[in-house]
Amino acid sequence: MHGYALIQNIGKMTNGRVVLGPGTLYGAINALVQKGWIAAISAENDTRKKEYIITEAGRSAFLREVDRLNELIRDSNTA
Repeated sequence: MHGYALIQNIGKMTNGRVVLGPGTLYGAINALVQKGWIAAISAENDTRKKEYIITEAGRSAFLREVDRLNELIRDSNTA
């Protein structure tokens, strides 16, 4: 997805609870690119827009974070 599509999709996925401004989004995108977690690719029909895909390193980081959050949930249920 390109940046504007991400802003729209995140808003829909969170029922409007998360509203990202362009500065916030593009700052996060730049950080993810620098970490090697996503990679920019050219949009199919518009060379002015960049689309991003998750890398293997990004997928691994995501899965580690899911595990960490699940552990927090498990710990809170046993307290």
